[in-house]
Amino acid sequence: MKKTLLLCFIHGFKGGEDTFGVDYQFTKDLRDLVGQALPKVEVEVVVYPKYETRGDLGSCVSRFRDWLQNKVIDMEVAAGTPSPTIEPSVRTILVGHSMGGIVAAEMLIGLASEKPIYTEDGIQKAEKPTFNSLMFPYIQGVLAFDTPYLGISPGVVAHGAEDQYQNAAQAVGAISQLSGIGASLWGAKTAGSPSTSPAPPKTARALPAPSASGGNSWQKWGKMAMYAGAAGAVAAGGAAAWMKRDQLGEGWSWASSHLEFVGCLARGEELRKRVACLLQLREELDVDFANIYTRLGKAAPSKQINVVGTVLGQDRTFCNLPKKQPGGVWMEAINNKATDEAGAHMNMFTPRENPGYNKLAQDATEVIRGWLQNCWYETSAEEPLLLKDIPLTKDGLSPETPQVENTV
Repeated sequence: MKKTLLLCFIHGFKGGEDTFGVDYQFTKDLRDLVGQALPKVEVEVVVYPKYETRGDLGSCVSRFRDWLQNKVIDMEVAAGTPSPTIEPSVRTILVGHSMGGIVAAEMLIGLASEKPIYTEDGIQKAEKPTFNSLMFPYIQGVLAFDTPYLGISPGVVAHGAEDQYQNAAQAVGAISQLSGIGASLWGAKTAGSPSTSPAPPKTARALPAPSASGGNSWQKWGKMAMYAGAAGAVAAGGAAAWMKRDQLGEGWSWASSHLEFVGCLARGEELRKRVACLLQLREELDVDFANIYTRLGKAAPSKQINVVGTVLGQDRTFCNLPKKQPGGVWMEAINNKATDEAGAHMNMFTPRENPGYNKLAQDATEVIRGWLQNCWYETSAEEPLLLKDIPLTKDGLSPETPQVENTV
């Protein structure tokens, strides 16, 4: 029986039908390339429908898991697979962009650890959990695109502040607004609730001036950025840039309803455990994990910036990259047209905005091809011929039927 490799695409924060290109172009391109690289299997694509990136991460993961399970059940039934949990004819690769990669990772960890109940941060993870290989649906790997598994790079906000604002005090004024509506983003507590008054017209949404009684603005800015520099923590301003990249100061009321979803990026210990679980799955169950991340190229010259006494690296990326601990397979995808990290992040799958689009698709194909060099792939074959389709000789035997000599 010819088996099926299912590529399941999951969009990220505030993504939707156009995340993977106009008319889902990237999903089609990757399907075709993988089909050529792995001719022994059928390659099919499903795209998780647009979902609300509101509420806690666990609820989102739970809904996705149920949806995918139903999809694969239908495929196994249609294929007539005798035992889909023991010998599945369908294996799935979860392909997530941005926060979609975290949804994918959480779903996989929950599936392999047989934990259907999710906390607000996803699966409750032990330091070294026990995994079961008999998972359904069977996940072959998680292929992430620019997913901030270790948090958002502090350079996202640092470079943006330097390039877009006249001084750091203005940037502080904008970023400090987050403290009133997104305490969950960095664990702070606030006395009041976020304002529910309607947002002003777009033309009137100027950056608020810093408070005169607020002390040294640069110190506040540095403190905010320092959270991002901590292991796995998200930059406060980086999160804002990610949520609404066109204007850091626009639409805080819009962002406030979604902070709970991205709040998991602020919890460094959970970020570390998630990556550790993915590495453990690779070692114990041969379930793979890779993250193809964006890096700015020629259009955005590299430069060093001091933030809280720390010199940020010259390579400008959207994601924090692993340094001291193993982080799986991380591959760079250079965008020579993008001028800022958020732009490269959002336009990964748009050929006119990403000159490296073709290489991105080819690199992703090679990653998937490498993952399928296993027994499951090698034993995939074309459907056997039915008896009525087998040509017979005049003796009623197939030409391939061996002749047995009667020696009696």
